[in-house]
Amino acid sequence: MSDEFGLRPGEEAIALSPDYDAGLHFIGRIRTPWTRRAECPKNGTQTDALCTIEVDPLFAPGLLSLAGTSHVIVLYWMDRAPRGLLVQRPRHAGAPRGTFALRSPARPNPIALSVADLVGIEENRLTVRGLDCLDGTPLLDLKPYFATTDSKPEARVGWREA
Repeated sequence: MSDEFGLRPGEEAIALSPDYDAGLHFIGRIRTPWTRRAECPKNGTQTDALCTIEVDPLFAPGLLSLAGTSHVIVLYWMDRAPRGLLVQRPRHAGAPRGTFALRSPARPNPIALSVADLVGIEENRLTVRGLDCLDGTPLLDLKPYFATTDSKPEARVGWREA
């Protein structure tokens, strides 16, 4: 791990196998105003910045019929995050927490998810609001957000209830 991602007291990390279970195709790149981790918001609700999702021209036909959609689920690969952390100690937390109980990008598979406001589409570029990633982050997938099936108002997180 780099010094920027050094372990905090109470954190645990493992060395991952060099072999992978699956292959991915990055379908584009995300352009944001942030080039350093310290500048980046902790989640997409902390910024009003407009970002651009550049879909590779090969995958641009997949945008057909997306116009008119108000929100999109954006899945992206946090390529600069550490991958071996299993127990983390967030700066705001009093105690360590398991990686799978957090939304942190530091995880074995650094897949991030944001529900972004879709502001506009021009050719293979989407303008969105509500992302929390560094400029150049690889894009994994886009999905329309359906309030009727994707919203779970009764959802809760155990450590937040304590």
